[in-house]
Amino acid sequence: MKTKLPLTLLALATLGMAGTPALADKAAADACAAGLDAQASAVYQATASGFAAAADKRGFVTEKVRGLVTAGALSMGNARPAAEAAVACLEKL
Repeated sequence: MKTKLPLTLLALATLGMAGTPALADKAAADACAAGLDAQASAVYQATASGFAAAADKRGFVTEKVRGLVTAGALSMGNARPAAEAAVACLEKL
């Protein structure tokens, strides 16, 4: 019986940790984003709030960038480099 209690506590602690989100370094991501050019900054601003929770991060960013291009906030020629620069900061989240 003595071995069941520690195993039960370990299992409960593990389950508790699985339900909590990872602590993100938003300050580091925002500091990184402060150095981005205007178009990469627009991508960062459009994607930062949902990036960490997105199951398909690439698809999430692609969808947001496509919307920025369609709205005229981002040029098609600069979309990819802007997204790549923004993702370097987003990965800190």
